[in-house]
Amino acid sequence: MRNRKPGIGTVLGLLVALFLGGEMNAQTEMTEGEIMLKTPGNPAKIYPLEFNSINDGDNFNLISDTAIPVVIQGNIKKSGELYVYEVELTAKEDIFFNFKQSIPAGNVFHENCKFLMPGFWYRHNLRSPEEAPSFHTSDSWLVREDRLSAPLTGAFDETTGRFYTVLRNDKIKKSAYTALQEGEVILSGESDLGFTGFENVDGQTRLSFGFPYREAPKTYIRKLTLAPPVTAFSKLEKGESRKFSWVVRNGTADNFADFVSQVWTDTYDHFQPQKVELDYSVERVKEVLSNFFVESYVATEDLDYFSGIHLRTDDCEDMGGAEVGFIGRVLLNAFFAYEYALETKKPKLEKISQNILDSYLERGFTGSGFFRESINYHTDEEPDVLSIRRQSEGVYAILKYLDYERKKGRSHSEWENRIKQVLDNFLKLQNSDGSFPRKFKDDFEIVDETGGSTPSATVPLVMASNFFLEKAYLESARKSGDYLEKELISKSDYFSSTLDANCEDKEASLYASTAMYYLALASESKQYDHYVELAKKSSYFALSWYYLWDVPFAQGQMLGDLGLLSRGWGNVSVENNHIDVFIFEFADVLNFLAEETSEPRFKAFADVINTSMLQLLPYPGHMCGIAKTGYYPEVVQHTNWDYGRNGKGFYNDIFAPGWTVASLWEMLTPRAAEEFMKD
Repeated sequence: MRNRKPGIGTVLGLLVALFLGGEMNAQTEMTEGEIMLKTPGNPAKIYPLEFNSINDGDNFNLISDTAIPVVIQGNIKKSGELYVYEVELTAKEDIFFNFKQSIPAGNVFHENCKFLMPGFWYRHNLRSPEEAPSFHTSDSWLVREDRLSAPLTGAFDETTGRFYTVLRNDKIKKSAYTALQEGEVILSGESDLGFTGFENVDGQTRLSFGFPYREAPKTYIRKLTLAPPVTAFSKLEKGESRKFSWVVRNGTADNFADFVSQVWTDTYDHFQPQKVELDYSVERVKEVLSNFFVESYVATEDLDYFSGIHLRTDDCEDMGGAEVGFIGRVLLNAFFAYEYALETKKPKLEKISQNILDSYLERGFTGSGFFRESINYHTDEEPDVLSIRRQSEGVYAILKYLDYERKKGRSHSEWENRIKQVLDNFLKLQNSDGSFPRKFKDDFEIVDETGGSTPSATVPLVMASNFFLEKAYLESARKSGDYLEKELISKSDYFSSTLDANCEDKEASLYASTAMYYLALASESKQYDHYVELAKKSSYFALSWYYLWDVPFAQGQMLGDLGLLSRGWGNVSVENNHIDVFIFEFADVLNFLAEETSEPRFKAFADVINTSMLQLLPYPGHMCGIAKTGYYPEVVQHTNWDYGRNGKGFYNDIFAPGWTVASLWEMLTPRAAEEFMKD
């Protein structure tokens, strides 16, 4: 490390107060900075920067030992319990620059820290494989801000309970194209997009940030594909200035979960995201989405289904896939279509939905009584591996149908018997610790014993206990709840719920909070309070995946040209770095918790979600890049990442509207769980 220059004065004192609690450590350089300057066609040069206090006050210069054609000034101001760090660059001549600043996270050792970059990084990302960003590859990461649900990096020291965060404080409105995805790249125009991250410097943690974006030691360009690092350069003309601002904070937390909840609350208060103003009524949205039910219907000699998986966005034609849950949601869509058809008097749609339900009742089960959960009629493929998630989502859908019918005075004993068989199979699969295996075969052979998908089974078990008045199902659900509390919630370890990845993901925490919500609805007194508290704790992790700000797009990137606002959309997982409309009942969970725990932010943000997620509704004159009305898009690529095609500002060319329609329809049917659980 370089020796700190004398005369640093109050500026250093403020940083000491912030990061070291007022204890000076003469051996610890408080800040590190650098500016990279690039002449087109030549490698960039790196110039280390050091603080120089101005008149022993709160203002400073960042200076280099070598003369550079840019003046860098700044100040640090205390604002309540926060510190606002501001920097201004003024060019003496035309330059292409990249600026970086690092601040130590106290005196903590890197090995004792767990890290948070919301919606992308949790603890060490060790659930993720080496091919995705994780400690498997490096213990230091810098990423572009639009990967994150908030442009923030944070470190939590498990030994002391202290945490440290840096949050970008500027309006991030503009983005620009670059010709290359790796190496040194010059931005094509104006951009506000910077970077943030954490680094191990001689065994201690530093929080790093700057502008324009960098990604190191790798950049993540598509699923399970790490590429060489990238550094972007922005042009600053002679005499032109550019200002930047970050909010830095430290505090204490009881554990990593408390750290996440505090960061989410503070960041929510910082951004205060507002509802997206749309002129759609619920009736209008359902009318548009219902076209998916009509146009995607496929009848076969075996099963009838809604074609909603692996479709092309440019034609939305049937690809032969019938899937009970996960990305297909055939049975939940069949129930929604049936209910909607009766409410709106649409006999054609009623017939379609009844055909699907009847075909699954007659031919939709395996020899052991599980759902035939995924079939492709174009390729005649029917995998022999089953999943607790798809099975659970199938049971969930049919229980909603049976409950609806019962309340209308109709009963379906054959369906009831089929569902009891699936549930009894669940009881056989459940492990002694309460977990359910992620994947298995029809003969109960376990293929993947991972317990991350367990909460998906909790929900239908609670529902079944109420519908069938069967205590064994509730006992099983509570046993699974004990597992969730011990292995997921108490450890802040939410993983492997989504079936096409094996990593930290949004859906595990969302399903966990929903599971606790259902268990609370089935409980009383202290047990009720306990489940409410667990639902709240896991909800903060789910919320942390949802965007609190609007990422910028460049002109020519379709999503930006459409005016998409990313607030309220959720990132998917570490592996699958895109946003989508996965919500289902989570808005109900948030509204419930807002009432039960007196946390108004939950309801306010649920309102943001409920409006924002409807922005890409495809209908004539507003097709949003989708070929058919009501086929709601799925892989929404908001950052420099693609699922295989097209990249930021576009969709992947293959999508699955089966689940997106079901998710939004459920969102538009509030309080359904509470209605189901009523006696």
